Amino acid sequence: MDTTQLLLIITLGTTTVFSVIVGIQLIFLLKEMRIALKNANKIIAGFEEIGTNVEHGFHEVTGFVNGFKTILKVFEVFSSKNNDKTK
Repeated sequence: MDTTQLLLIITLGTTTVFSVIVGIQLIFLLKEMRIALKNANKIIAGFEEIGTNVEHGFHEVTGFVNGFKTILKVFEVFSSKNNDKTK
């Protein structure tokens, strides 16, 4: 065998081994990133749920205030009718 062929075989073998090692490390890295992204999605979903609950609560408070205003208007109408009758 030629020294050139022997050197080429050693170089290609070493490159192949390093490529396999890098590929395996890349697979492990992608698995860890997948787990991290799942956790991040859970956290984001939790914040979204909190925001939705706050928004729902805000709508309930707004509805309560609007209802209270309506009741006050009804009392004003009745009180103005009672004042008109007494005069």
